[in-house]
Amino acid sequence: MNRKLNFSAGPSALPLSVLERAQNELTDYQGKGFSIMEISHRSKIFEEVHYGAMAKARELYGIGEEFDVLFLQGGAHLQFAMIPLNLAAKGVAQYADTGVWTSKAIKEAANVGIAYEVVASSKETSYDRIPEVKFDGDAAYGYVCTNNTIYGTQYRELPRSKAPLVVDASSDFFSRPVDFTDVGLLYGGAQKNAGPSGVTVVIIRKDLLERACMERTPTMLRYDTHAGAASLYNTPPTFGIYLLNLTLGWVQEQGGLAGVNRINEQKAALLYGAIDGSGGFYKGHAQKDSRSLMNVSFTIANRELEAAFISESESAGMLGLKGHRHVGGIRASIYNAVSIENVRTLAEFMKEFARKNG
Repeated sequence: MNRKLNFSAGPSALPLSVLERAQNELTDYQGKGFSIMEISHRSKIFEEVHYGAMAKARELYGIGEEFDVLFLQGGAHLQFAMIPLNLAAKGVAQYADTGVWTSKAIKEAANVGIAYEVVASSKETSYDRIPEVKFDGDAAYGYVCTNNTIYGTQYRELPRSKAPLVVDASSDFFSRPVDFTDVGLLYGGAQKNAGPSGVTVVIIRKDLLERACMERTPTMLRYDTHAGAASLYNTPPTFGIYLLNLTLGWVQEQGGLAGVNRINEQKAALLYGAIDGSGGFYKGHAQKDSRSLMNVSFTIANRELEAAFISESESAGMLGLKGHRHVGGIRASIYNAVSIENVRTLAEFMKEFARKNG
């Protein structure tokens, strides 16, 4: 089997062992005579998968019973609306704007009709850094996006906050340890580090479930609806949760979040080393103190060479390296399942391309 090197921003690479196990079990789940896709979500067999994935999420993040783990649908975009609907009926929500995804969350807060304000932003420097942010203690919540896929920026650690911290961790989900001291809600789509698209994991502090929702909030958009039914209020994305369970098990096998974080740091160092050592041939988008371990965004000084870089890298078996339309250039997404060997191959390609064209 000739598998390509996948540097896609998402949906992204999944561990090969997870894919192979899913392949082996696709038509006959653990000798039961049927596929996991065919079994009722109310069955004991699926409940073992469902609650197993929840338990793994708890164990990996080290969270206690003061949090609920929810499996929802609709991706991060739906969370942009659910968060203000559920948490900001009273008070002012505060947002730190670090890119496209926070901008969309802010726009949705306006659509919902809550009181909100932007208290920090790096828009004036093309989102090339993580701005300093301080949330008011009486805010409804303080909102951050920990990793910005397009611009290649990432919070080194979560900001402290007396207000409940709401965290969009979609693109660095389950990639490093997280201090939940100030976290009220943390969420992410599975499709970067935790599984396929279609499952959104929401970790919410139970006391926030008691907050009054915005008037006329639909039943399906209430967190307490799903928490009260253990995320089985309606038919969940069963196959996605099955793959989530397998992927989180794989993360545990790598040494948990500390283990994958060590490898992620090594992978990022290879690419940033190639950029910084290129003598100006390559230029990273993010300021050095805000660089992401997940998404390495960069340009070539001679922008006309970027098309050749993409073409030649694809010929060499590397896919998904074209930068996002907002910044152009090149972007390497090196999520958990992208091996250090694959990243090393890309780094060597970058050095050779610079040598030939510099």
